[in-house]
Amino acid sequence: MAAAGAAAAAAYASLKLHVTPEKFYVEACDDGADDVLAIDRVSTEVTLTVKKDVPPSAVTRPIYGILGTIRLVAGTYLIVITKKKKVGEIFSHAIWKATDFDILSYKKTMLHLTDIQLQDNKVFLSMLNHVLSVDGFYFSTTYDLTHTLQRLANTSPEFQEMSLLERADPRFVWNGHLLREFAAQPEIHRFATPVMHGFITMHSCSINGKCFDWLLISRRSCFRAGVRYYVRGIDSEGHAANFVETEQIVHYKGSKASFVQTRGSIPFFWSQRPNLKYKPKPQISKSVNHMDGFQRHFDSQIISYGKQMIVNLVNQKGSEKPLEQTFAKMVANMANGMVRYVAFDFHKECSRMRWDRLQILMDQLAEQQDEFSYFLVDSDGKIVTQQEGIFRSNCMDCLDRTNVIQSLLARRSLQAQLQRLGILHVGQRIEEQADFEKIYKNAWADNANACAKQYAGTGALKTDYTRTGKRTQWGLIMDGWNSLIRYYKNNFSDGFRQDAIDLFLGNYSVDEVEPASPLHVQKDWKFLALPIIMVVAFSMCIICLLMAGDTWTETMAYVFFWGSASSGTFAIILYNGKDFVDAPKLVQKEKMD
Repeated sequence: MAAAGAAAAAAYASLKLHVTPEKFYVEACDDGADDVLAIDRVSTEVTLTVKKDVPPSAVTRPIYGILGTIRLVAGTYLIVITKKKKVGEIFSHAIWKATDFDILSYKKTMLHLTDIQLQDNKVFLSMLNHVLSVDGFYFSTTYDLTHTLQRLANTSPEFQEMSLLERADPRFVWNGHLLREFAAQPEIHRFATPVMHGFITMHSCSINGKCFDWLLISRRSCFRAGVRYYVRGIDSEGHAANFVETEQIVHYKGSKASFVQTRGSIPFFWSQRPNLKYKPKPQISKSVNHMDGFQRHFDSQIISYGKQMIVNLVNQKGSEKPLEQTFAKMVANMANGMVRYVAFDFHKECSRMRWDRLQILMDQLAEQQDEFSYFLVDSDGKIVTQQEGIFRSNCMDCLDRTNVIQSLLARRSLQAQLQRLGILHVGQRIEEQADFEKIYKNAWADNANACAKQYAGTGALKTDYTRTGKRTQWGLIMDGWNSLIRYYKNNFSDGFRQDAIDLFLGNYSVDEVEPASPLHVQKDWKFLALPIIMVVAFSMCIICLLMAGDTWTETMAYVFFWGSASSGTFAIILYNGKDFVDAPKLVQKEKMD
């Protein structure tokens, strides 16, 4: 593990970008480095050269990493990190958050484009800028952020000598598609920085006068990534929507302990398309073999993490009930001793603010958690215990309910780790350590907010419980407000957000010679006319109420007419709800489901 930041594997930390009309030059400014990456703006060829080849006329500025390249309508673009903020250090390795980016065109002019192509190119650029504006891009030039401590400890010396790009877990490299040309040329790997998306927080803490580092890392998978309602279930490869690996780390006097959990959408083929209703009904696909994808999902999970304890937190009545029943049935039919299943109706059990009832689930999982254990390596680098299995939690979105349960499981593991390391005395509880308890709860609530903003577009719900241990009236009000914002975004802006993610991750590739862009979808006249008719009719109804006619019956007749017109139009819009929402344009429905 000491070799995790070996010089051979490190990416260049200090870079300068030199721009000339013909080329981009990226100069490595690390001590002793003479390498310069030359990118030809005409041929797009990438080669290695030396500092003396950089023309003095070049326009120069510092950058902090190359995110990669992408082809749009106007040609190829280079994406670079222009600002970064230090998050902290993992075992003396600096961890950074990328906070600003620049997208640079290889082409010096746009005169070769038609007006429609210019407009399309502008939309694609706005999509890239949207993805880059979502908080949560992290990187290190010396440490492999994509792997857990346990995975890093169980690798070969050859693995440790690989470049960060070569050895990174592809599930968690969000710029993997953008770096595909760099990946093909090993000699330029040191210029390529793998970037993960998710959440990282680090705290130096003290309990009983003993100082230790406590870290929380959530790695968001780039396979089947997207937004809340347009990406559900799994794909044919077994990748689950909104899959996140969360690792909690303790570092004390050279000893390192880690506890890993995952979250991910219910792993069979189902969808929940927005249709203007507050909660669209989930649909389980009837035309595919669910067991094939389901089996693939758990086969890969077992290889990565060992035994699986599924914690399904969806409602066991109403529209969520068929999902719970199907999930339980498929686990039973798979009959794999490595996979166990527990269902806990979170909303029913915790209704009327009875959040103390979460202890029922914790007691139910305690024996399994003790069996799974956690990863621990001592100050000499000797592995003391390994984590033998993992909790795979989910609710509908794998956001709010899921995060609450994950924070409770992580706390129980942390209690055991801190006692084992001698930080907590026998009989002491984490809950009694007021200063640390505050740090712990706020970090998990911040983790919930980060994951929720990236998937659903708003902060998480139920964070009042995560932060304080109590459900509050103010928390309920804030949940209501966030739910309203989610409703608006899910129906009227998530198509663009989904398209942006698909473009960034390479699920959609721009074809420069494509005659008809998928961005230009002609909508039927009714999609414009009906909302206008509804608004006009509703306005007339209000006006008739405020400006009474000569007689009461005349007024009521007008109100009835305009009221009927507005409610009738509203009913038609609601019936055709799927046609009125902002749907993705770039990736076809079959690929989405």
